[in-house]
Amino acid sequence: MTSTASRPSRVAKLPPRERILDAAEELFQSQGIARVGVQAIAERAETTKMAIYRHFDTKDALVAEWLRILAADYQAAFDRVETEHPGRPREQILGLARFIAEGLPTLSHRGCPFINSLAELPDRSHPARQVIEEHKARQTRRLVGMCADAGLPDPEQAAAEITFALEGAQVSTQNGSIDRVGERLLRIVAGIVDRPRASAP
Repeated sequence: MTSTASRPSRVAKLPPRERILDAAEELFQSQGIARVGVQAIAERAETTKMAIYRHFDTKDALVAEWLRILAADYQAAFDRVETEHPGRPREQILGLARFIAEGLPTLSHRGCPFINSLAELPDRSHPARQVIEEHKARQTRRLVGMCADAGLPDPEQAAAEITFALEGAQVSTQNGSIDRVGERLLRIVAGIVDRPRASAP
């Protein structure tokens, strides 16, 4: 949400709950969920552990709320491309790819927070993991719908291929294995949506 340089003035202006979430996001992104304790979040948010527990019953609940906010940001990207390109599903899909591509240069060195969080949360019943799984399922449904509206012959397969490309681009940016990731991502997604259709017999 904020850079380290801007935090002191920003933190003082945020309400307590938002200060806690702001601090949690910064620490979870930079250090991971397991390594960050509630005391560290309290110190970063310039508050107390007791104040955190007034807003969130447990650390798990705080992690889940952080991921819920991130998921809402991604869903807002779907809403935005649908608004910007009404009735034009091809452009909507390319808009999603562009959203990911444009965010790659500023991607944390730790990579995608959803992928990282899943790695740290092996328990399928963890509330934060459930947030991620529900978000990914909703994202897939919306992408399949766009592919169907675009007239792609196998919308589920096309959505799977696009998802592989979007998520793979984030991982490749994190590990530095591929150059010009954003450019390549846009080309791959365009190739999927513009793939020649088989002629009817």
